[in-house]
Amino acid sequence: MSSPNHYKPNLRDLQFNLFEFLDIGNTSLGKGPFGDIDETAARQTLETLQQVCVNEVAPSFAESEHTPPVLENGNVTLPPLLKRAIAAYYDSGMPQLELPPHMGGLGAPPSLCWAAFEMLVGASAPVAFYTLGTLVSRVIDRLGTEAQKRRFLPHINEKRWIGTMVLTEPDAGSDVGAARAKARNVGGEVWEIEGVKRFITSAEHDASDNIIHMVLARPEGAGPGTKGLSLFIVPKFWVNEDGSLGERNGVVCTKLEKKMGIKGSVTCELTFGDGKPARGLLLGEVHEGIRQMFHIIEQARMAVGMKSMATLSTAYLNALDFAKERKQGSDLLSGRDKTAPRVAIMRHPDVRRMLMAQKAHAEGMRALALFTASIQDQVEIKGGHRALAAAELDALNDLLLPLVKGYCSDKAYELLGVSLQCFGGSGYLADYPIEQYIRDQKIDTLYEGTTHIQALDLLLRKLARDGGATLQGLLAQVRQTAESDLGGKQLEAERAALGKALGDLETMLGTLMGKLGESLYHVGMQGNRVLMSVAEVVIGWLLVRHAAVALERTKVNPGDKAFYAGKLASARWFCKEVLPGIAHAARMVEQSSLDLMEVPEEAF
Repeated sequence: MSSPNHYKPNLRDLQFNLFEFLDIGNTSLGKGPFGDIDETAARQTLETLQQVCVNEVAPSFAESEHTPPVLENGNVTLPPLLKRAIAAYYDSGMPQLELPPHMGGLGAPPSLCWAAFEMLVGASAPVAFYTLGTLVSRVIDRLGTEAQKRRFLPHINEKRWIGTMVLTEPDAGSDVGAARAKARNVGGEVWEIEGVKRFITSAEHDASDNIIHMVLARPEGAGPGTKGLSLFIVPKFWVNEDGSLGERNGVVCTKLEKKMGIKGSVTCELTFGDGKPARGLLLGEVHEGIRQMFHIIEQARMAVGMKSMATLSTAYLNALDFAKERKQGSDLLSGRDKTAPRVAIMRHPDVRRMLMAQKAHAEGMRALALFTASIQDQVEIKGGHRALAAAELDALNDLLLPLVKGYCSDKAYELLGVSLQCFGGSGYLADYPIEQYIRDQKIDTLYEGTTHIQALDLLLRKLARDGGATLQGLLAQVRQTAESDLGGKQLEAERAALGKALGDLETMLGTLMGKLGESLYHVGMQGNRVLMSVAEVVIGWLLVRHAAVALERTKVNPGDKAFYAGKLASARWFCKEVLPGIAHAARMVEQSSLDLMEVPEEAF
C-alpha cells in the first residue's frame, strides 16, 4: 500500500508564480474587493496549509482507496481517516480564504485561493471534493434572494454544510439540455423536484449535518434544451426560514458508482421525489438555470485542471526522489567496465529525459493555471463577472478555462505514465502512489466536459463570440515576448522557438477557419489538436517569461541558484522538445479530410 505521506507539495514554485512572477503582492492583495491580506500573511497562510495537507489531509489518501465509503439504507458512511481529514481542513480555517469579508471570510483573491486549492487537491482529491459548500454559499450570496441568503448562508459556513452540483442524468450525460428531471411549483416559493440524477459528487455522506444540492430541473411548461432549465436549492434536510433543520427531504442516494479511482469521493445516483416530495427553492426566484449553474461549472472546470496539475506535480517529485535513491547499473559511459560502481538511476539519460518532461509540464501547467487565476483577480477588482469595465479580462478568463481544464487533464494522464516508468517494475506496485494517481486522475479528462467538449467550447463558443479578438490579443502578447530581447542572449533560442511556434499556430488556425466552409466536421476532427497547440504556445510563453525572471532573480538571490537554474532548464526543454511539435500539428490540420466520416459503420 502506498505511503500515507505520499504528497510532495511544491510550495517554492507556488511562491515563485504568485510573488515573483505574477507579483500579486502589488497587483491583487488588498486591492478592490479583497481583504486585508498582505504578502507576508499570504506566504504564512500557504506555509500553514502545506503542513495541514501533508500531515493531516494526505494520510487519508490510501485509506479512502482501500476502505471506501459504504451505502446502507440510503445513508453513506465515510472511512474514519477521511472524515478526520475533512474536519482538519475546516479546523484550519482555510475555507475562510475564499469567502468575502461581508460573509465573515478573509476575502483572498482567486490566485491565492487556487494556490491553496492545489495543495489540498494534491494531498487528497476526495477531501477537496467535500469542500464545495463554500462555493455554493458564494453562489447563493451572489444570485439568491435576500430571504434565501438569510435562510442558508450563515449555516452553510458555520455548520460546515457541504454542497453539490447536480446536472447529469442517466440518459443525458454531457447533453445537459436533454435533462428530464421535472420541477413543479406547489405554492409560494416551494417547488417539488422529480427525477433521477447520476454521477453526483459528495451527494450523500456523514461528514456534515446537511448537504445543499444545486439541482437543474425543468419546470412544468418550460421549453426544451438548456434554456428551459432552472436551478433549485434542494437540501438533504429541509431548512426552515429561520435556518433551523426540518425533516429529511425526499432526495435519496439510490446507488454508489463502482469506480476506477478516487474511491473516497462518493459518486452517487440521486432519486428525487420517489415516495416523498423533494422540496426546493428556485435560486434567485428567476428561471435562468444554466447561466446560474455556470458560476459553479466554471469553478469546477478550473478545479479539475488544478487537480490534474497537482497530481502530476506530486508524481514528479515522488519519481525524482526515487531516481535519486535507486541505484541500478553503471554510468552509460562506463558500461564496458565491469568494475564500475552502480549509480543512482538519476544519472541515466533516459531517466533524466523523463524527469524533465514531467518537471517542465508540471511547472508549465501551474504557470497556466495561476496566470488564469491572476486574470480572475483583475476581473474581480474591475467589478466582477459581467461588469462592463471587466469585460475584456472576463473574456480572456473564459478563453483560458478550456485550456486549463482540457490541456492539463489530458496531458497529465499521459505524463503520469512517464512518472510510473521512472520507478521501473516497482511503479506497477501499490507500494508507491503513482498507480493510484493514474486511476484517480483519469476521470479529469471525462467529467466537467470531456477534452473534446473543451475544444468545441474554445473554437465554437469562445473564439466565435468575438471573432477571435480575445485570442488575437493574447497571441499579440506572445509575439511581443518573442520579438523582444527578454532574457538577452541567454534566451535567444527560446524566444526564436516561441516565435516559430506562434507562426505555426496562426497558420493552423487560419487553415481550420478556411476548412469550415467545407464542413463543421473539420472542427470535430481537429479540435483537440488545436486546443493542445494553443495551450502549448501559451505555456511556452509563460515559461520563457519565468526563465527571464529567474535569470534576474539569480543575481539578487544567489542562495536560490539551483531553483532558478531549474526554471531555466524547464523553459529550454519545453521550447526545444514541445514547441516544434506545433509545426507538425499545423500540417495535420492542413491535411485534414472527412474521409473517416464516409467509412461505413459496419467497417469499424
